[in-house]
Amino acid sequence: MLDLAGQVHAWAEEGREFAVATVVAVGGSAPRPPGAALAVAGDGTALGSVSGGCVEGAVYDLCTQALQDGGTVVERFGYSDEDAFAVGLTCGGTIDVMVTPVTAGHCVEKAALSAAAAGEPVALARVVRGPGGLLGRALLVRPDGSREGGLGGDPGLDRTAVAEARALLDGGRTGTIELSEDGSHCPGGLTLLVESAVPPPRMIVFGAIDFAAAVVRMGKFLGYHVTVCDARPVFATRARFPEADEIVVDWPDRYLRGTQTDGRTVLCVLTHDAKFDVPLLKEALRLPVAYIGAMGSRRTHRDRERRLREEGVSARDLTRLRSPIGLDLGARTPEETAVSIAAEIVAVRHGGTGAPLTGSDRPIHAPARTTQPQPA
Repeated sequence: MLDLAGQVHAWAEEGREFAVATVVAVGGSAPRPPGAALAVAGDGTALGSVSGGCVEGAVYDLCTQALQDGGTVVERFGYSDEDAFAVGLTCGGTIDVMVTPVTAGHCVEKAALSAAAAGEPVALARVVRGPGGLLGRALLVRPDGSREGGLGGDPGLDRTAVAEARALLDGGRTGTIELSEDGSHCPGGLTLLVESAVPPPRMIVFGAIDFAAAVVRMGKFLGYHVTVCDARPVFATRARFPEADEIVVDWPDRYLRGTQTDGRTVLCVLTHDAKFDVPLLKEALRLPVAYIGAMGSRRTHRDRERRLREEGVSARDLTRLRSPIGLDLGARTPEETAVSIAAEIVAVRHGGTGAPLTGSDRPIHAPARTTQPQPA
């Protein structure tokens, strides 16, 4: 549901009733992960997607039915051997979809949509499997542990749900939790889907060069909040980087020490100048960020590693450095290089290999990673 917060919140503000179908579980080669959503308003307007096209029609019908009868349902869709064009996932996977009407009485869902649309970190925990009376019950959780709503039943269930939701929210993750009805961690009783809405992750691009402009555009395309940092004011300008969210004129290492980063932050060091990138990388390799890449030739990389070792950076920390930056795509232009860098960032984020899918027996849609890379 929070997947569509920005758009669907406007419907709630206008007083429109709508239903939201949310992917709550996937199996096999399912095209979209838990949390993906399709919303349908009372006038038939639809937003979002739960499958990339395979089962949208059937899910749309479930949403319109939910608006009529006011009930929450969970349906499974999968591949049909008898008729590949029947309702199902021809890719061979399965998805479980929960359809919930959001009407005047759904205050928790509306509060979660409002917070997410405003850019506030918030988690929405909902019962997606369990006793009929609990199905669809919702609990909103904020980073400080405050909550709205409740799941009903044993008070221990709400306490455990809050703790688990806060843990997922801290990591900016969406996932399911298996609990018993009393809140103990004994699977079999019920399943919660926790959707986390957090501000976009940061990409910080160091070095205001032509390649950086293409990386900025790619970062925005991937959904990052992009900052460009360079100590040279003649290059770090809005005219050169119109799509950047922030442009900072400062020494890179000093800026990195004073700015906020987290386990989702991506650092792209494009300066390939030792006086800038050695102190910067020494600082970066101490931080629990998701990705650190540095541009330069293999000769530049070897010299950079030597200098970093002389500065006291350990061999284990150096293994976190992606240098030369990017995957081997044969890139030549700034735009092609930006694609190479983006591809490596995506692979690191989701545990991909970067190898061609042709001839591979690895799952195309691998399970989502539940942790962020941490420094050694």
